[in-house]
Amino acid sequence: MAVPVEHRHWHPVALATAVGTAPLAVQLLDQALVLWRDAAGAVQAWADRCPHRGAALSLGCVRGGQLECPYHGWRFAGSGQVVVVPALPDFTPPASHRATVFSCTERHGLVWVRLADDGEAQPPAFAAEDEPRLRKVTCGPYDVATSAPRIVENFLDMAHFGTVHEDWLGDRDHMAVPPYQVQATPTGFLATQCLAWQPKSSLHAQTGAMVEYTYEVNAPYTAVLTKVPDPATVALADFRESIALFVCPVTPESSRVWFRLAMNDFESPDSSLQAFQYTIFTQDQPVLESQRPRRLPISDSAPVQELHCAADRSATAYRRHLRALGITHGVC
Repeated sequence: MAVPVEHRHWHPVALATAVGTAPLAVQLLDQALVLWRDAAGAVQAWADRCPHRGAALSLGCVRGGQLECPYHGWRFAGSGQVVVVPALPDFTPPASHRATVFSCTERHGLVWVRLADDGEAQPPAFAAEDEPRLRKVTCGPYDVATSAPRIVENFLDMAHFGTVHEDWLGDRDHMAVPPYQVQATPTGFLATQCLAWQPKSSLHAQTGAMVEYTYEVNAPYTAVLTKVPDPATVALADFRESIALFVCPVTPESSRVWFRLAMNDFESPDSSLQAFQYTIFTQDQPVLESQRPRRLPISDSAPVQELHCAADRSATAYRRHLRALGITHGVC
């Protein structure tokens, strides 16, 4: 059976700080996983199933830098190899006695997992992550009852600002979306010259402003925006911010979401920045969860066909991109 394309991509599954001394159960692409840290502090991502009798390893514990199954106490080294079978103290487990181990890494404050043995070398880039003049704050997770592609498409959409985010990111008197440009990149596409009038474009906005957005899609369930308002409308000089959307496709119709903020505000507490992002996203959430079908219709044989207009150029580019990649999870 062919490996699904989405298994070859990296996906976020948890805050890096959430993986500590106890095993953590998460889910990715319908696969139950357990995250834990080995004796060297490196994060591990395994199938959440003991190969002995199928118990959930996430119910166990980490003992001496090894993961212990809650059922019979079998212990596993960071490589996945069984090293201790308490019922047989003199038994040396063969190489075939091992857990299912997946590739994982830490990036952008999150733990990322790739289910396929081969595939992309690294998680998607977030250029602002390496800019020392910008402060980084992670917001989330948010659990959302819809597919990951629906969430990404909403992130790319400016036409809903005046309705869903009225008095925050838009208003009903300024809903026109001027023409903007979309161009392909090696990892996805860029949407540039995206303009929107916003009454409160950020935590530090002092008045309404025309804001220029640049959107980038560089992975199936990841998008990045950079926004630059009129400098006269904000209190901080050279104000700009980048926001990355990272979505974990839990199942085809449920997702977990994080935002990674990169900004030059070093004064506001994390809680204030997170509260602003929470307000914006929870305005989106009920609309997202109301959309039917929950899976994004991208094929000619989808159960429904949705209408498009010129303001949807980013959305239609995203749908074409998913089709070109051969993505099957979260679409129809």
